[in-house]
Amino acid sequence: MTAPSTFLRACGLSELEEDTPKRVELDGTPVSVVKTEGEVFAIYDICSHANVSLSEGEVEDCQIECWLHGSAFDLRTGKPSGLPATRPVPVYPVKIEGDDVLVSLTQES
Repeated sequence: MTAPSTFLRACGLSELEEDTPKRVELDGTPVSVVKTEGEVFAIYDICSHANVSLSEGEVEDCQIECWLHGSAFDLRTGKPSGLPATRPVPVYPVKIEGDDVLVSLTQES
């Protein structure tokens, strides 16, 4: 039997700007929270190709781009869309309660 997901408060919804990643740390895990295309996503904040914070990159077409080498990761799946990254990064379930953005560190993919 799987343990139930524990959701942690990442930030306020009102703190998020469209297409601007916000880096938070939840239980020691760096997470990038992104509001784009009417949804909020949470993705592991470190690029799988290089030890670089994804929250410093740009968001476009539901992808976050690593500013160092240009790999982009799908915010829904964590999968890279091109080289040099070849491994996905974890994405996490998000729920909104009032102004609170809650993230579970249980991976979706």
